[in-house]
This record gives sequence, C-alpha cells and structure tokens, in this order.
Amino acid sequence: MALADYVHVKPEIHTPRLCLRPMNAGDVPALREWMPDQSIYTYWGKGPGRTDKNPELLFQKPEKPTKSFHLGIEEKLSGKVIGDLWVYLIENDRMASVAIRLAPACQGKGYGTEALSEMTRFCFENTQLQRLWTKVDVRNIPSQRMLEKCGYIKEGLIRQGKMTNTWCDYYIYGILSSDKAGR
Repeated sequence: MALADYVHVKPEIHTPRLCLRPMNAGDVPALREWMPDQSIYTYWGKGPGRTDKNPELLFQKPEKPTKSFHLGIEEKLSGKVIGDLWVYLIENDRMASVAIRLAPACQGKGYGTEALSEMTRFCFENTQLQRLWTKVDVRNIPSQRMLEKCGYIKEGLIRQGKMTNTWCDYYIYGILSSDKAGR
C-alpha cells in the first residue's frame, strides 16, 4: 500500500491495550478531560489553542483529504481517547514528522511507547515512508526516553531554534525503515 491509499480512509491500528483511530464527535467528552490541560503544553512549543480548549471544533468542518494522519489513541479498557498522534509534514512520500501527546493521567504507563512503536511499524510496513523524525525540547526527558525505546536515534541538537512558537534548545530524533529491519 501507499500513503495515497489513506487519503480518504485513515487506518485503524490495534495494539494489546490501544486502538489508534480517527477521532469523531463522540470523543469530545474524553478530549475535553485532557486537551485543555496546560501541563501537556510545557514542552509542546505553544500553549493550548482554540481547538484544544474546545475539542468540538475539531469536528465542525469536514476533514480535508490528506496523506497525513491525525489519530486518536483510544485506551481499549475504558473506550476513551487518552491522546493523539500525528504523522505529518510528509515530503515526497519518503519522510514525515511525528508528534504524540497523552492525557497527564495516562503518562508514564507505556501508552506513548506502545502507540508510537506501532505507528512507526505501520508507516514502514504499509507506506513508502523511509524516515520518521521529530523535535524534542532538551528538557523533556520522558519523551526522549520514549523515542529511544521506540528505536528513534538522537541525531542532533538545535540550539535556540524555533519549535512551533517557542525558541529553545531541542533535539532532532529520527528513525529509518532500515533501522527497524534489524530489530
């Protein structure tokens, strides 16, 4: 398959504890529980935006066809969306950026590692993507650990670079499809 196969219908990806899936208006109560929480945005590069404070706005406009993914992370046990994950900034169907965030109550339980590992595997096995990468604030140690558990490699340090709307020091982490082949 190719990224073009997911332009109109996004994947649903299962792990033992999670389902990565497109979100819908029925998820608004769960999203409202954690999306406005200021603590999530400490290292995000910006504070909560309008849709973070009012998640119902996410579903007021029809979704535009795109090769990018924005999937909710549903905890199977509760049926609630406890986070979200992006694959975006796709370049030539070969390289993309990833981002993930979790409800504060769900952090530190391995959900981020489980979700990102499976999304990484999915991208390399089901699309033509050969590289995934992300930026991480140097102070965000838990995210660095999660990325490293998922096989991402710290590739460099950007000093006082712009991360979304914040100027800070951040690391670039990346993984190649060939990195995963040997694991």
